[in-house]
Amino acid sequence: MERQIVSESIMELQHKVRNPFGVLIIHGFTATLDSVKLLYTSLKELGIPVAQPLLAGHGASSPEALRGVRWEAWMADAEQALLALNLEAEQIIVIGHSMGALLSMNLAVRYREKVDSLVLATPAIKLVSVLAPGRPLHFAAPLLGRIIKNWELKSDFAEAECKTCTPHYSWVPTDAIISFFDLIKKSTPLLGRITIPVLIIHNRKERTVRPESAMILYNRIATPPSEKSILWLERSGHQLFCDCEKEKAVQAILDYVISRIKRKKVHK
Repeated sequence: MERQIVSESIMELQHKVRNPFGVLIIHGFTATLDSVKLLYTSLKELGIPVAQPLLAGHGASSPEALRGVRWEAWMADAEQALLALNLEAEQIIVIGHSMGALLSMNLAVRYREKVDSLVLATPAIKLVSVLAPGRPLHFAAPLLGRIIKNWELKSDFAEAECKTCTPHYSWVPTDAIISFFDLIKKSTPLLGRITIPVLIIHNRKERTVRPESAMILYNRIATPPSEKSILWLERSGHQLFCDCEKEKAVQAILDYVISRIKRKKVHK
């Protein structure tokens, strides 16, 4: 009986001390936590709980760590991070970069009562690669995956001197790319089931994700027009949190998070 009382008291205390808001940051495919470091440190200064999981196969000494890792493992890491953060915060603002935006969308559909809103930065809906889903040579991707085992990656920055972080691996196992493609195909049909507020940030000139991805998202998600918006960056490459407009991107997200917090207070 005594143990039960203590347990109930702890649960009650945890409930009382939870922050109204927390922020979950999900990095992109092959990326490092360094790629979102500026965003993370800036959000921490707001004094709310912030989490940034390192997805399976990422952040290792060699890209070999990604071989055989499927999108379900990345999804599981994102889910675990969301649920852990929910112990500290009642509502979660989920920020996803590139592939992380796809995982964020899945979380919004699976955990409607926990996710307050989304920030989708360069969402990987439609890739530049002709092998990606919805592109002319996607049918050949599985065959190439059996022939070519490793794929070289190039960093996408507006200018070389803009690079302020180590954004991702220098190469990637091809089977991980194929699984990334599977995640795109899994996530795209979910757009009509997303109804929460969304801020989309995209680059007009990047060479990884086609700019039309932002408009596809904006037009297909079921969020009311007044609750969704697009911020266009004019010069940045794909790694927008490390590139020449990183301060603008981070400030826009800070302003958005603050606006969500203030709105919660007003509606109490």
